[in-house]
Amino acid sequence: MADNVLLTADRNNVEDVIDLAVERGLGVEVMNFAYPDVLDGNWEHEVATYRTILRRVPGPITMHGPFMDMASGSPDERINQVCMGRYRHAIHIANDLESPLLVLHANFIGSLHNPAYREGWHKRNIPFWSRLAEYAAERGVTIAIENMWEFEPAIIADLLRDVDHPNLRACLDVGHAHVFGDRECRFGTWLETMAPWLVHMHMNNNNGTLDEHYGFDWENGVLDYKALLKQVRALDTPPSMVLEMYHVADMRDSLSYFDLPKQRIIDTLDSAAS
Repeated sequence: MADNVLLTADRNNVEDVIDLAVERGLGVEVMNFAYPDVLDGNWEHEVATYRTILRRVPGPITMHGPFMDMASGSPDERINQVCMGRYRHAIHIANDLESPLLVLHANFIGSLHNPAYREGWHKRNIPFWSRLAEYAAERGVTIAIENMWEFEPAIIADLLRDVDHPNLRACLDVGHAHVFGDRECRFGTWLETMAPWLVHMHMNNNNGTLDEHYGFDWENGVLDYKALLKQVRALDTPPSMVLEMYHVADMRDSLSYFDLPKQRIIDTLDSAAS
């Protein structure tokens, strides 16, 4: 079975990313609406622009939502109102772009290992994400919660289990898990723990210390994607996989690791030639 691969389109490379997606028959994940200056600016114009340029994309469209300084389930209700407003705005835009999946961060403070913080965070986030998942469901959008600072996967998995909503799922970021996860918590543990809810993944390489977004073959990279992809493909329902990388050239080079839909590539090239 062919891998379901998407490319990350940031606002500084969107046209080049779409060109590569068209060439290889892939999907695109839109980053533009993750930024607060876009959401507080002329976002309606931005949506209209993206609706036009994304028509060329032959594969699925997904979207990354706002994440900067978001702190869902905060003890401060005014902070929760800001987060809920930002996330609902992103759901509205995802619906406008006909993106069925929106990635949002859990934003657990990973440096706090004390049980009281974790228990309180979990308790407060159940109603927050329950309400948001219902809002997303009404608009035909599924939220995929992405790990960032979380030091082990049960932090998010336990939340998804207790919310128990079909429109709230998981996005596993491989680089984040390696850099911010506990050393004894290997990739297989992340994958197995998140598997019941896993629909989406972010992939790139880093040096094991910094959250860098390089290609799979980066000379300083410590992640072995040949081995990691074997584990992903062994899942009963493999997730979509996004190349979340700085450079389009790194995305292109990393595509050799995937089993891409050859017929889609042929069809796309024939269509472009005509």
